[in-house]
Amino acid sequence: MNKGIMVAAFLLGFQSWSCGVFQAIAVKSTTGILDKGMEAVFEESDLGLAEQAIASDLKLLEALHKSDPGNDHLLLMLTQGYTGYALGFVEDDSVNGIERAKMFYTRARDYGLEVLRKNKAFDVAFDENPAAFTKSLESFSDDDVPFIFWTANAWGNLINLSLDDPAVLVDLYKVNAMMEFVLHHDEQYYYGSAHLYFGMILATTPKVLGGNPEKAKEHFERCLEISKNKFLLTYVYYARSYAVQVQNQQLFESLLKTVEDAPIDILPEQRLVNAVAKKKARLLLAKESELF
Repeated sequence: MNKGIMVAAFLLGFQSWSCGVFQAIAVKSTTGILDKGMEAVFEESDLGLAEQAIASDLKLLEALHKSDPGNDHLLLMLTQGYTGYALGFVEDDSVNGIERAKMFYTRARDYGLEVLRKNKAFDVAFDENPAAFTKSLESFSDDDVPFIFWTANAWGNLINLSLDDPAVLVDLYKVNAMMEFVLHHDEQYYYGSAHLYFGMILATTPKVLGGNPEKAKEHFERCLEISKNKFLLTYVYYARSYAVQVQNQQLFESLLKTVEDAPIDILPEQRLVNAVAKKKARLLLAKESELF
């Protein structure tokens, strides 16, 4: 081979390799900055500022994901980010809020499934019967709790907004199985939010279909115990699901007043989530006459 061609081929190969290395380094470095940025956002109590920051961060994360599609950490951040964005800033919007929230929850779920379906047993059983799907979760470990929780969280919220859509509702057993996995492997993960999920499900499902208000109450109380009464979203969903379902207006008002009266710094690392809880509590109280 002509020496000039050999040198050119080597240089092109080296350039391609070095670009890939530098790109990987850049993605890793930027991801670390975004980790700190997300921490700062969750410590923010101003909802307007936080909403703008999260929206821009999510698009940056998606750009990084295109550059490094196999990066599981980026996918976890996208799953968490779109779930939180939909819950905190989209669901309650009076203009197309529900439809936009469904879109973002779907996006969050799908990012999470990108990682989970790398597990061969889970991928093979994904479209099988409920028993096979549940069995496949045994192939995961404690280290997989964050991915399983946030994927199930996004998926559960999507189903909650799509109760009139059988095509979405049919997957509820998958979400239940995934949240059962979280309860078994780390019930305290994210302030006991798997308990929060089952509290909502058991409170709002009719008894003939497996609903159990008293068992729901136990899950809500356990969630509050785990968070030392500091994760205020628990009170909101306790009021919205259990208190409304059993028509206990006094409990409804008491739970939401607790949210209103709690200092925003009660859980400094989750000021944003607690600020969202306060907003949701106000919206619920405004609908009290419709609920009782």
